[in-house]
Amino acid sequence: MNIYSHYPALKTYDCGKDIVEAVFHIALGDIYSNLRLGSFGLIEKEQLLLFAGLDYHAPWTRDAAINVWNGAGLFLPEISQRTLLSCLERSRHGELVIRGEYWDKMLWTIGAWNLYLYTGDCNFLENAYQAAVNTFLQLEENEFSEGLNLFRGPAVYGDGVAAYPDLYSRTGEYTEGKWVSAIEKWVDENPDLVTEEGYGLPMHVLSTNCMYYRVYEILPEMEKELGSKVHEEWKIKAGNLREAINLHFWDEEKGTYRYMVDPHGNCDYQEGMGLAYALIFGIADAEQIRQVLENAVVEPAGIPCVFPSFPRYRDAGGYGRHSGVVWSHIQGFWAEASARYGSENRFTHEFEQLTQHAYRDRQFREIYHPKTGKPYGGLQESNEGGIREWESTTRQTWGATGYIRIILRGLLGMRFDTEGIRFEPFIPYQFENFRLKHLRYRDTVLNISVKGSGNQIATFTINGQEQQPFLPAGSEGIQNIAIRLK
Repeated sequence: MNIYSHYPALKTYDCGKDIVEAVFHIALGDIYSNLRLGSFGLIEKEQLLLFAGLDYHAPWTRDAAINVWNGAGLFLPEISQRTLLSCLERSRHGELVIRGEYWDKMLWTIGAWNLYLYTGDCNFLENAYQAAVNTFLQLEENEFSEGLNLFRGPAVYGDGVAAYPDLYSRTGEYTEGKWVSAIEKWVDENPDLVTEEGYGLPMHVLSTNCMYYRVYEILPEMEKELGSKVHEEWKIKAGNLREAINLHFWDEEKGTYRYMVDPHGNCDYQEGMGLAYALIFGIADAEQIRQVLENAVVEPAGIPCVFPSFPRYRDAGGYGRHSGVVWSHIQGFWAEASARYGSENRFTHEFEQLTQHAYRDRQFREIYHPKTGKPYGGLQESNEGGIREWESTTRQTWGATGYIRIILRGLLGMRFDTEGIRFEPFIPYQFENFRLKHLRYRDTVLNISVKGSGNQIATFTINGQEQQPFLPAGSEGIQNIAIRLK
């Protein structure tokens, strides 16, 4: 298969802003540059897969899920499917399960579900459902805290100790194969503080529990699409988890969600990914959404992954690698959340900053300094002892796909479900003409144009016929979608 077979069509993107058009194609360039041969998981012989970045040697489970979800599943559906399958394996009993770091590997389910929404491939969905259920049942048994009705485990993407308070930086010295920067090593070094159940990390984090809530919502949808019995207990558990998230994480005084709940004092910091997920997944109610958007702290370079940085990094004269700095993929989620709920200033700030960074560097870097916006890997504990500055990796795929997410789910407001695509555009005043052509979706090719600005639709036509802002999943052929905003 020609890996560039879809690339020429994707160049027909324009919005009247040269810099944005250039960064859109920089994003595509970073995505295509990370297509490499590999054999992992269920992919037994080398095939083209979407790797996590230029400095990575594998797709990585969380990265693969986020990249497919962000839009790679639309641009590269076959490669996206293989990439997700490379993150699966057979258990010793022969069951399909998800590989990866235990706390956020269920993010794979969200990526797989969105790939199904993009392609309608029921054969893939059957395997995805089996892997998701088999893995989820293990995690329910091992990592669910019944007293709090929350899941234990670190933050989504937070595999480094720089994401956590000082207590969790007590990881001892480097031993062969176990880096002091890895949060899992804390369990070995603190046997008196670990939980008896599961892996042993006692923390409960906002983003991770929001992720589990979304998976609970997805599983019955998968069952419905497969024509199998819909287990109502998934929906009941989803409701219970949403209630627990709002009970334990919502800080009424600050008008936002706290970062972490644990037996050692909690952490009331702000988590960018967690806030975005709480809004995008519908965990927050209308008043909570208003307060989160009003109270969220955003730095000049974008929303920080965790705010503020922990004292040990501030004392060292910088920001933690996982606290205080700006991660490009989190910008994509926060921008979407801001657009969904009409916060033009929040959306425009994130969009413009990520655009400027990528245009300056001619690529998407992993992490940016919160004040200067320059590539900056942040501070974190090192194997050699002490704290050092790390690298901001190059051509980071989820930064590139995060930008695509801003275009598709932010500006165009594309909302994918089993019935089709609903459109809720959110076009700032700077972009009064906007066009994206030759976008694959199931059995269609979409040509989308938007005129005007704002988020109120005046007219919506498909192939010249005016209708509601919705494209059915069963549509076929070329669909010319024209949106005029008030």
